[in-house]
Amino acid sequence: MSDPRAQDVLQRVFGYESFRGDQQAIVDHVVGGGDALVLMPTGGGKSLCYQVPALVRAGTGIVVSPLIALMQDQVDALTELGVRAAFLNSTQDWREARDVEQAFLDGELDLLYVAPERLLTDRCLQLLDRGRIALFAIDEAHCVSQWGHDFRPEYLGLSMLHERWPDVPRIALTATATAATRVEIAQRLALDEARHFVASFDRPNIRYRIVEKNEVRRQLLDLLRSEHEGDSGVVYCLSRARVEETADFLCQNGVSALPYHAGLSPAVRASNQSRFLREDGIVMVATIAFGMGIDKPDVRFVAHIDLPKSVEGYYQETGRAGRDGLPATAWLAYGLQDVVQQRRMIDESPGDEAYRRRLGQQLDAMLGLCETVECRRVRLLNYFGQTITACGNCDVCLEPPQAWDGTVAAQKVLSAVYRLWKERGQRYGAGHIIDILRGKATDRTRQHGHETLSVFGVGADLSESAWRGVLRQLLAHGLLTVDHEGFGTLALTEGSRAVLKGEYQLMLRRESEKKGRAAKSGGRARAAAVELPADAQPLFEALRNWRGEVAKNHGVPAYVIFHDATLREIALARPGSIQELGHINGVGVRKLEAYGEDILRLVA
Repeated sequence: MSDPRAQDVLQRVFGYESFRGDQQAIVDHVVGGGDALVLMPTGGGKSLCYQVPALVRAGTGIVVSPLIALMQDQVDALTELGVRAAFLNSTQDWREARDVEQAFLDGELDLLYVAPERLLTDRCLQLLDRGRIALFAIDEAHCVSQWGHDFRPEYLGLSMLHERWPDVPRIALTATATAATRVEIAQRLALDEARHFVASFDRPNIRYRIVEKNEVRRQLLDLLRSEHEGDSGVVYCLSRARVEETADFLCQNGVSALPYHAGLSPAVRASNQSRFLREDGIVMVATIAFGMGIDKPDVRFVAHIDLPKSVEGYYQETGRAGRDGLPATAWLAYGLQDVVQQRRMIDESPGDEAYRRRLGQQLDAMLGLCETVECRRVRLLNYFGQTITACGNCDVCLEPPQAWDGTVAAQKVLSAVYRLWKERGQRYGAGHIIDILRGKATDRTRQHGHETLSVFGVGADLSESAWRGVLRQLLAHGLLTVDHEGFGTLALTEGSRAVLKGEYQLMLRRESEKKGRAAKSGGRARAAAVELPADAQPLFEALRNWRGEVAKNHGVPAYVIFHDATLREIALARPGSIQELGHINGVGVRKLEAYGEDILRLVA
């Protein structure tokens, strides 16, 4: 039987008529004192799973979060709802910290956000001993996984919460975890008895698209101009230098872009992050140092111009798009050099052999997603142990690639690599191998006598781009490898022999010829899905302008006042009374009191 107090809090404080998915079961379990491990996609409503129980149970909910830079925004959003929330972190002076500590001891806080390194200090532990704790929420719980892409060593100390406060329920939450990572989280946080709640990882509003690199910055600019003019979005790059170059390029071409990486000063990072959260139409160009915990609901696209290292990383980064449930784009450009670079990074990584093998497996899964000829979403969710039918909203479903028998083409490549090594004791990179196959006479082919090789010109039937696709897929399938001692030259692998001998057929992926035109048709489809009826559009824009002014006066991001989805619902429903407005999703009692009359005036 569900607790009626939880339903009351959901409606009165947060303004939602009902829970979604597993939220009700999770909330009831934690309210009843049970431990929980929650896997829910970004935008699935994880925060309500601990915020509602914290408001129902006696005491203060302690939220462990690694996101010091975002705690202020999280507390501001709760304060707007009338929730008594505060944080303790290193940005405060001693007076501010003392006031928060006293409010906790006096029972005047519903929620207290604490960074893990702060929580584990003797001072903080003794403080918590003296107050009343409703629950512990461990956000971004995947940070405890030592195999993960966001590992934080301080998270390993959080297992002591159970030992010190055995009767206080704990809820660990993450937006991404394979079955193996889930087991690791439970073990490391001593959540052995916790009930697991695993929601579907599917984000049907996100359109996944992966394209072959060809002047990637120009491709990115075309995407923004044709589909996402004036939209907020994130562009992920592998290196700091790449971030700076790309942000500069976009700015020079009229896009409001900001850089974000660990090499910038904390003040610049905080300023750029604040602008991204508070202003419309900002594009953040970043390394993976940016994004965890970003609550901005109207991010319309996430683009990767370098290959992510793992499917988990890719899923979490793309999940920052479309948190409001409206259509969004996840766009990735990758090419032959990405595969070479990632293999090199793995070979040069400082870990032991098991660590490098794990990195290799993660990269193989990512390459499998890029090269698949089946639905991207089917492949992506299968990685997390979930099965769906073809989605109809990814590039493979919308523009199916052709599969072709690449056995002979692969034999030509492998034969060229073999003959250069066997006959000349030489190894070369992809560009030179392609020149030899296509019979292209260059200073280098003449200098080394490669025009006399039996494989010279045997691949003149394929274009340079097609051969790059073949080489990329041979690397992805592990049928070629990169010899980094030879400065990134290509070498055969154990699997090469079977292909050379013709022992099995090798099917490769060929892009649809219409793929290059997909951007424009995809843009029209997206725009149609996002646009409101013509008669609702002026009210929606008026509401957005009003919201912007209110947010500016309060010093908070616009979405803290109301999400776009709420404003859209108001524009469509045109409520005529406070009572009708109160039934709109996202309009709780506090916001109804603060903004109800203003909104009704705009509607009228």
